[in-house]
Amino acid sequence: MHFTSEQRLDGGVLEREFTLGEIPGILWTPASAPASASASAPEPSAPAPLILLGHPPLGLRKMYPRLVGRAQQAAADGFATATIELPGSGDRPRLPAAEQARADLRRAMEAGEPVSDGIVDALILPLVEQAVPEWQAALDALLTLPEIGGPVGYSGGVISIGIRLAVVEPRISAGVLFAGSFVPRAMYEEARQVTIPLHVLLQWDDEGNDRQAALDLFDAFSSKEKSLHAHLGGHTGVPQFAGDAAAQFFTRHLK
Repeated sequence: MHFTSEQRLDGGVLEREFTLGEIPGILWTPASAPASASASAPEPSAPAPLILLGHPPLGLRKMYPRLVGRAQQAAADGFATATIELPGSGDRPRLPAAEQARADLRRAMEAGEPVSDGIVDALILPLVEQAVPEWQAALDALLTLPEIGGPVGYSGGVISIGIRLAVVEPRISAGVLFAGSFVPRAMYEEARQVTIPLHVLLQWDDEGNDRQAALDLFDAFSSKEKSLHAHLGGHTGVPQFAGDAAAQFFTRHLK
C-alpha cells in the first residue's frame, strides 16, 4: 500500500488516497485516531474500528460525493473507513465480458424484457471472483496501520460482493447490505453460509430490483441476528434516517 495524497476534511477527518499495486483506494480516519508517520494529526488515541465501504461499479470519482458523506458520518462515530476501485471501473482496464453483459442488460430493460440468469451471471460473478480477493488484500494492508484496529464491518453493495466477503473473510464481524443489485442464483446458496449480524436495506419501489428476489435472499441468510429495513421509494431514494440506523448497527457490533 502506497499513500499518494492526503487532506483534512471537516471535523478533522483525514482522507488519504492510496494505491495497492495498481488498485486505487481511499482511506478516511477520524481525528481521534493515531496517526501514521506521514500524516500530521492530533494526539493519538486507540486505533479505530474499520468499515469497508462497498459501492456499485461506477468508478470512485463518480461515487466520491456519496462515499465521503458516508465516511464522514462514520468518522463522527469513531470509525475509520476505506474503499477501493472495483475491477473494470474508473481508470482500471475494462472487462470486455462485463461490458457486453452490461449492454445486454440495458437492451433487455429498455425492451421491457426479463433479465436472463445468463446476463446476471456474466455481469456479477466475474466481478465477485476478482473483487473479493482484492478487498481481502486491502484489508491485509489496512490492518497493519497503527490507526486501524478491529473489528471490521462491510457496508454497501454490490450485494453479491458483500455476501462472498461475509462467507470467506473471518475478520468481517458485521455487514450492512444494500438490496439494490442483481443477484445470481448461485449467490443464494452462499447466502445460506452467512452467519454474521446483518442490517439489510431495501428500497420497496426500486425500479431495477426484483423485490421478491431481495426478500428471498434475506430469507436465505443464516445469521441469528438479521434485520430488513424497507423504505418506500426508488433506487436513489434512501432516506437519511436509514443511514442513521445503519450507523447505530455498527456502533453496537464494532465497538
